[in-house]
Amino acid sequence: MAINRRKFMKTLFLSIVGLVGFIYLDSFWIEKYIIDWNEFDVSNNSSNKIKIIQLSDLHLHEIKYFHKTIAEKINSENPDIIAFTGDTITRTSKFPVLKKLLDLIDPEILKIVILGNKEHDGRILVSELNDVFKDYNGLVLVNENYIFDKLDRKINIIGVDSLMHGNPDFKKAITGIDKKLDTVVLNHCPEYSDVIDDLNQDEEVNIKMILSGHTHGGQITFFGKEIYKPVGSGRYLKGWYQNKNTKMYVSKGIGTTALPIRFCARAEAIIFHI
Repeated sequence: MAINRRKFMKTLFLSIVGLVGFIYLDSFWIEKYIIDWNEFDVSNNSSNKIKIIQLSDLHLHEIKYFHKTIAEKINSENPDIIAFTGDTITRTSKFPVLKKLLDLIDPEILKIVILGNKEHDGRILVSELNDVFKDYNGLVLVNENYIFDKLDRKINIIGVDSLMHGNPDFKKAITGIDKKLDTVVLNHCPEYSDVIDDLNQDEEVNIKMILSGHTHGGQITFFGKEIYKPVGSGRYLKGWYQNKNTKMYVSKGIGTTALPIRFCARAEAIIFHI
């Protein structure tokens, strides 16, 4: 049966309003504030697993309700380590906001932090950032390593500087480590993972995974294609990548930059078992 013009226009108008409403809701609420929690087991069935939660690209400006839900989830999961993989804050004036977030998280959980390009842009001193985190059982690694010990098991945590506006040095970061131990590399800009992968052909560090962020998963994507990726992303966007010698996970992160929206690039936090 033919549809009269008036009914057609009404249907078209309602469809457009519905589509615009969905895009607005998805961009300004769903993708930003309903956190996608992903979980992966890379332990090869180890009996003494170590649980790591990755938080990337928080871009903290204020504490909102969803930050509180993140903290509640972390506390309920009770991980061994929280890995802050860069762009946690953008300037020293946000230290009070960072402390408010850390106040919500169990102080017994170890926090390991690396720098992103935003910390460098904001001229945040490593010593000042370290002073904040050490009050919450945390430490900042800049081309450094740390041995985490749980019961009778040890793993290496490697933290490299940001490729963007920093000076990443994988060789310096692995100085003195036991290369046979399972190793997790924290590396903000995923493009530098190509350098790590090449260097590790000779170094032969037992890298279980590299954890990166920076890309925001494109932040705004259409049909799986991003409009823009920041310099330092390389060929990476989100999720798992297998290179010649290393495996990497690129987090879509939690915060936003430039535009306060996400579209088809849900904010995420990740739980790893190693």
